[in-house]
Amino acid sequence: MAGGFPQGSDGGARTADGGDGGGIRTFPFPVERSVCGVGMQIAPMGPDRTWHADAPLDRVHRLDFHLVMLLDGGPLRHMIDFTEYEATAGDVLWIRPGQVHRFSRDAEYRGTVLAMQPGFLPRATVEATGLYRYDLPPLMRPGPARLAALRAASEQLRREYEDTETLPLSLHTAVLRHALTAFLLRLAHLAAGSAGAAPPAEDSAFTLFREAVERDFATNHSVTAYADALGYSRRTLARVVRAASGETPKAFVDRRVVLEAKRLLAHTDLPIGRVGAAVGFADAANFSKFFQQHTRTGPAAFRAEHR
Repeated sequence: MAGGFPQGSDGGARTADGGDGGGIRTFPFPVERSVCGVGMQIAPMGPDRTWHADAPLDRVHRLDFHLVMLLDGGPLRHMIDFTEYEATAGDVLWIRPGQVHRFSRDAEYRGTVLAMQPGFLPRATVEATGLYRYDLPPLMRPGPARLAALRAASEQLRREYEDTETLPLSLHTAVLRHALTAFLLRLAHLAAGSAGAAPPAEDSAFTLFREAVERDFATNHSVTAYADALGYSRRTLARVVRAASGETPKAFVDRRVVLEAKRLLAHTDLPIGRVGAAVGFADAANFSKFFQQHTRTGPAAFRAEHR
């Protein structure tokens, strides 16, 4: 495969299967290869920069960090959570943590790639930039003016990232966060505009809920439990989640559970009972009923359709 990305390491790569392997491999942010060990990388893509040999890009996998590709080449096809996106020069692909994706085997990925570790930016910036707006499409096609502004912002960020001589580490990191925020604000505006969506919700309560669901959905499906843990009433939580996502807390949790079940059914050979256990169902029959209710197809049929 042609193409290149910030070099990674599969040290610490793990599987998501609720058991002892056979699931989807997740690769951590390669902080040891980041300049000064900061929580981001930005670099050109090219054939001389490759991923770890044990993590073939043309196989499905996930990252536990954000990956943004500002493309100079193409066309290419890139699969993200069951959708094949066709991208070319001037397009932007934004892959968020946990999304299952696969690179094209024969395509040449050229341009600039940005990797961001969760936690590198403060919560206020995360909310303002909509870093976890999984409802927005990963592919963006900016017009000439917005593309030029994105390229300028990415070049400024890259210059700051590579400049390790003029500032002490603490100030270097602070400048990087500001430059990264400027780039992400432009990107978030583009993403929301591309989907005709509302601007990112700046509600800490929803952010806390989303983080709790992402952390605990495999073991906790109870809206009451989430509300109690976060210190909100069910009514308050419902209002906050509805305003930010347009759906009820229960629908939000169920959608996350269904997505994970789909990923494991489509991309692993785990028995259906093990898939159910991995998303919080001790009984395989209850899992099958839940999956059927939300997808209008059974787990076995869904797996057969996506193989």
